Amino acid sequence: MEKEALEYGLTMNRRRFLSRLSLGLGTVALGSLLVPGLFSGLGGSEEEEMIPGLPHFAPKAKRVIYLFQNGAPSQLETFDYKPRLRQMMGQELPASIRMGQRLTGMTAGQSSFPLVGSYYDFKQYGQSGAWISEKFPHIAGIADDICIVKSMYTEAINHDPALTFFQTGAQQGNRASMGAWVSYGLGTENKNLPAFCVLLSRGKGNGQGVYSKLWSNGFLPSIHQGVQFSSGDNPILYLSDPNGMSKSSRRKMLDHVAELNDMSYQQFGDPEIVTRIQQYEMAYRMQTAVPEIMDVSKEPDDIIKLYGADCLVPGTYAANCLLARKLSESGVRFVQLYHQGWDQHGNLPNEMAGQAKDVDQASAALVTDLKQRGLLDETLVIWGGEFGRTNYCQGKMTKENYGRDHHPRCFSIWMAGGGIKPGIVYGETDDFGYNITQNPVHVHDFQATVLNRLGLDHEKLTYKFQGRRFRLTDVSGKVVNDILV
Repeated sequence: MEKEALEYGLTMNRRRFLSRLSLGLGTVALGSLLVPGLFSGLGGSEEEEMIPGLPHFAPKAKRVIYLFQNGAPSQLETFDYKPRLRQMMGQELPASIRMGQRLTGMTAGQSSFPLVGSYYDFKQYGQSGAWISEKFPHIAGIADDICIVKSMYTEAINHDPALTFFQTGAQQGNRASMGAWVSYGLGTENKNLPAFCVLLSRGKGNGQGVYSKLWSNGFLPSIHQGVQFSSGDNPILYLSDPNGMSKSSRRKMLDHVAELNDMSYQQFGDPEIVTRIQQYEMAYRMQTAVPEIMDVSKEPDDIIKLYGADCLVPGTYAANCLLARKLSESGVRFVQLYHQGWDQHGNLPNEMAGQAKDVDQASAALVTDLKQRGLLDETLVIWGGEFGRTNYCQGKMTKENYGRDHHPRCFSIWMAGGGIKPGIVYGETDDFGYNITQNPVHVHDFQATVLNRLGLDHEKLTYKFQGRRFRLTDVSGKVVNDILV
């Protein structure tokens, strides 16, 4: 035995030892390249069912740009053409259609529910023959690039819970938003930028507010919360160095703070301390990356013309669409736009025309821009609001002036790129635009489908909090396979 040990010691010389060690180092190096931060000691808990930064299966999309139309645009004035409503203008909504379904407090007290057809004309576009309103000529021009889903439905009937439901999968607050879940599941592609960015704009119509809870990390580590960009001189608050502080001084200060935070982490083990260190470092790197992203002066004239002159005005919807492309192109996983002003309870024909003018050209330009750059196949673009609008008039009605109340039972959105079938219309509603007759898509189905395109299984993307495993789709949701390529 001693002889064997001696022979092994003689054969295990320095060269052989280093040769064997190199195999392990190579594996470590490969792992760190495939999953940045895998060996940093900053990963998730041992309870997690996935390795953060890796999808569950091969993804079709790498990134999402979500053009959220805050306030709920009417499907009857956008993508769900109902000529019968014009034919029956002013007649009462049949009881057999409504079937006693609940109404909001704004129309529950109405004694009658007169049907009102769209003031706008519709035409068919693309190979699918999709009906699109005259107020969206640019989106009509990309009909063969988008998938219109006319059979969305939700459980919420008022704005705040409906907004929260779409963004977090639950009507109450304190849940992680969709962008935070994507950040948690996939991480960032660019260490100098957040994985989840938020852009806000306001249109000419009646606006509903947006709140930071819509891009919250909820119970997930706070590194995954959305970072809001503003249109001012400082697009991200508190990112700039204070007056009189040099770059080198800032670096030394951050290093010392990181040492103190690391000591606290070693003592208490609170993962939020690690998150704070990561956020400080991210902010330091963003000081260089953000100004470059925000600068549109180098964009060629044809791109400015594509998005429209408003893209040069910070804070407009068009400017945010162009910025969303730049952020996505730079590796931001999830870019969320909120455009306020779609809450047309009255004066709908006039107000909605202004809203449509704000968003039509830039929305179509974003899809076209991504396509000509070869990025549309790996970028999922989504356009839509939190619920639909009623087929009957709210309050006093004339042909030129009417309003519509909230309607959760059916509404329309569209999606493009990122593994979604282009040039199709999915789902159908009845002749009154009140109930779904074919292929219903629940909000959780929509969320499951978005995650699926990113290579994430919505049932496996979970996080244990207070003894329960949470997920974006709660306890339901199924992938809508019919719209996938």
